[in-house]
Amino acid sequence: MTHVLIVEDEEHLAEGLRFNLAAEGFFAEVERDGLAALTRLTSGDSRFDLVLLDVMLPGLDGFEIVRRLREAGVLVPVLMLTARGRTEDVLRGFEAGADDYVPKPFDLTILLARIQSLLRRHEWLRLGDAEDGLEPREFSFGRNRVDLARQVLERDGSTRSLTLMEASLLRHLIRSEGRAVARETLLEHVWGVRGDTDTRAVDNFIARLRRYVEDEPAKPRHLVTVRGVGYRFIAEPDDPQPT
Repeated sequence: MTHVLIVEDEEHLAEGLRFNLAAEGFFAEVERDGLAALTRLTSGDSRFDLVLLDVMLPGLDGFEIVRRLREAGVLVPVLMLTARGRTEDVLRGFEAGADDYVPKPFDLTILLARIQSLLRRHEWLRLGDAEDGLEPREFSFGRNRVDLARQVLERDGSTRSLTLMEASLLRHLIRSEGRAVARETLLEHVWGVRGDTDTRAVDNFIARLRRYVEDEPAKPRHLVTVRGVGYRFIAEPDDPQPT
């Protein structure tokens, strides 16, 4: 059974979510304080499959919670609940390490669809999809080796944990190696949102991945911008490695 932690301080909303998730077959628990939620999620016996995280909370806000989770290497998928879907909240959430967002007030069917989408992406990365064409689950390029099942990136002997969205974006680009991929396509296939959604999430995530995998992030050789279209992944660039 999928175990969900709801971090929401509005009692009627938290209990409504818990009730509706239980009706859909989830086992849901509630925390109403940000610091208590962080403590619970970083404890060694935490076994949550997904976190529904409100932005405005007592103790710690949602942005700080997800930032500390990622710093601690906790990679549980996080879906943030943002007031009115403000662009600044969405981008702050993605930058902190959130995997998706739903604006308040939300339609329950939309929320459930986004939850299922996140869980499917997490399972694809963990187990692989026999039809996804990406074998093996590990891929090396330049000085990097990515293990999608473990959501880690190894570079020069050091290991970095990847969030679900970072790993999913890199996975999609690797699968499309050598081909230009439109931002709209990435929004639809990685984030599961309409391609015309008003967000710079793709660009922000590409900038973050470049800091991880490029020798010179300002002059990328693996994650290349295709002007007016989107991005192209190049495993073995033709130009010589800078020295």
